[in-house]
Amino acid sequence: MVRPMAWAVQACLMTLSGHVWAEEAVPSVDIIGTAPLPGQGVDRAALPYTTHVLRRADLDAAQALNLSELLAQQVPGVQINDIQGSPFQGDVSYHGHRASGLLGAAQGLSVYLDGVRINEPFGDVVNWDMVPEFALQSVSLVPGANPAFGLNTLGGALALRTASGVTAPGTRVEASAGRFGRRQLSLSHGGSNEDGWHHYVALSGFQEDGWRDHSAGHLGTVFAKLGRAFAHDEFTLSLLAGRSRLVGNGLIPLDTFDEDGQRQPDVGANQRSAVYTHPDETRNRMLQLSAEWRHDMDARTRLEALAWYRHSDRHTVNGDLADDEEEEGGGTEADEPAARASLNRTATRQHAVGVSVGVSGRQAAHQWQVGFTWDQSRTHYDQTEQAGELDATRGVVALNEPVEPSARVAGRQQNVGFYAGDTWALTPRTHLTGGLRWQHASVSNQLSTADEDSGQLAAQPRERFDYRSVNPALGLSHRFEAGWTLFGQWARNTRVPTVIELGCADPAQPCRLPAGLQSDPYLRPVRATTTEVGMRFGPLSASAQGWRGAVSVFRNDNRDDILFRSVSVNGQLGYFQNFALTRYQGWDWSLGHRAAQWDARLAYSQLHASYQAHGVLRMGDRNVTIRPGTEMAGVPRHTLKASVDWLGWASWRLGLDVQAFSRRGVNGNEDGRLSDDATASQRLSLPGYALLHARASWHPAPTVEVFGSVRNLLNRTYASFGTLAATHFDAQGQWSDEERDALFVAPGAPRSVTLGVRWQF
Repeated sequence: MVRPMAWAVQACLMTLSGHVWAEEAVPSVDIIGTAPLPGQGVDRAALPYTTHVLRRADLDAAQALNLSELLAQQVPGVQINDIQGSPFQGDVSYHGHRASGLLGAAQGLSVYLDGVRINEPFGDVVNWDMVPEFALQSVSLVPGANPAFGLNTLGGALALRTASGVTAPGTRVEASAGRFGRRQLSLSHGGSNEDGWHHYVALSGFQEDGWRDHSAGHLGTVFAKLGRAFAHDEFTLSLLAGRSRLVGNGLIPLDTFDEDGQRQPDVGANQRSAVYTHPDETRNRMLQLSAEWRHDMDARTRLEALAWYRHSDRHTVNGDLADDEEEEGGGTEADEPAARASLNRTATRQHAVGVSVGVSGRQAAHQWQVGFTWDQSRTHYDQTEQAGELDATRGVVALNEPVEPSARVAGRQQNVGFYAGDTWALTPRTHLTGGLRWQHASVSNQLSTADEDSGQLAAQPRERFDYRSVNPALGLSHRFEAGWTLFGQWARNTRVPTVIELGCADPAQPCRLPAGLQSDPYLRPVRATTTEVGMRFGPLSASAQGWRGAVSVFRNDNRDDILFRSVSVNGQLGYFQNFALTRYQGWDWSLGHRAAQWDARLAYSQLHASYQAHGVLRMGDRNVTIRPGTEMAGVPRHTLKASVDWLGWASWRLGLDVQAFSRRGVNGNEDGRLSDDATASQRLSLPGYALLHARASWHPAPTVEVFGSVRNLLNRTYASFGTLAATHFDAQGQWSDEERDALFVAPGAPRSVTLGVRWQF
């Protein structure tokens, strides 16, 4: 860690020595919220950690397909593992911590929309398809285990703020179409009057055929906001509703392995768009209501209150191969249409309510904030299974067999928290920031599992688990007269086990993911600590011209991390257990320059994600031996991002983006072996790759913009995730009674073109 820091500091100092910023004469102030309720905000220059803020103009200029793609394109340290295969079901990772729509994934990022935490109670998943992207005014990413953002914020928090009739007046229409049948239409309108009333509404719809087989999907969201501002008060009512039908067909076998370990091409190598089995469909419906009130108690003190209600329904249907011979209906003859497969259906209904109250103020050299949060959620979950058979496309067709219940859970969770924070100006250029949060979480479940004899669901005794924690944070920043700032922070936070993790924690009774729940052994809470040291220079305001840059070194240690240990060859059957210590450490470096006609950015990230204790991970039929320093799979060590925009030709804007990733390890091969009894080491990895994206926009009139983009301009073939598993299909995709070890990968999308128009009036 010392050597990369020395190199990074030297690089920034060399850059500093050659540039003077015109903005130093008139300092730029960029205010950012340091908690879900932003309060009066704090000058970003005073914060002891790195922050990343994107405004509406940045979202439009980037021409990203969605929010997760925008983060991966613009923010150092962010990447997407395309495990599901749908653009709105991305597995977003920041410094190795995830915000994923995949149930059972180890979540480590909190996501807030106007102060409401939108990680779902069941599994802490993030439904990216339900985010009102067209209504967003700003996106802020705060790193580390920041206790101000509440439970389960291990690696960072993403704060999304929506527009209003004051910040986005007028009407805005955007329509686009592209390859693979992609069509998108969005509309917004906002306004205000002299009496203080303001209103805003945004509608958005998306539809695609999908670039992979059997992967058509669609979604739609509606967002509305109504409010009124008085002399010292303002209230706002917001509504968000959405529904979607998305298909994420997941991983495909790229290669199989002979007994001597030699690789042979398989389905994924012969057909890039192929799927393993289908359907793999997720339907989401969501409704969120919130009421926010702000009151200026005096010129220096503000009171904020937020009340919200959130309801979501999630239905999935997955066509999978049967787990064992019993589920194959006893069929053994090759010509018998045996029930080699099953349709697994789930239904999840979640209700959540919450209240947050915060007071912020400025007094002498202090800028402080105190607050209280309370939320409660109820979850009802059902899973069923039906015998099926495979058709010629590897689709699972239900047989004339009864639908059998597999599992049911009724869960309740309640969280109560108190927090306080203060930024103290020791001198005009030196700021000390501290924070403290007390949290109590209570999780109760009643599980019902299928009786082996009767096949009916039998309820188990209700169990309850309580978790209490006190988490501090402390940081210091100092801005030198030359315009650069040194900063450092230490923070600690906690993640409590979710319903899915507590319900699937018994090694003797593994469960299926997503879903089957068996028993409730106790899991310890994850305790995360973050240490970050760095420096930054230049104007923090994104709109200011001049040079800007930052470098930071970070370490996140997660004690008693919760990991999924699979015991089936397809990786879906397993259980959750605590692991003594995992570590995410590395450094980020970024440099940018904005001028009247140019905007260029370069960012590099190094991340070493590793296990830091002895243990054994179950990966399918493998027992993977873990030692301190063993690297985690699926995490590239090096990431490089570069972009340049040129605005020098009339009303045109031309841009190029490059994203480059180094190789990444394969899940189930962390110890370099293909099987437990292998005597030779064979370390597998997915090769690194670089993607080039191009974009352009033209204003034929001040209120009209025509835009277009080409993703993966060079049509690179790549994969973002890999795992060892077993396949029952040959290289032509035909059923084989022989089970073979295979490397399954998440294939990346080929070249695609999008054209659109944006009209504002």
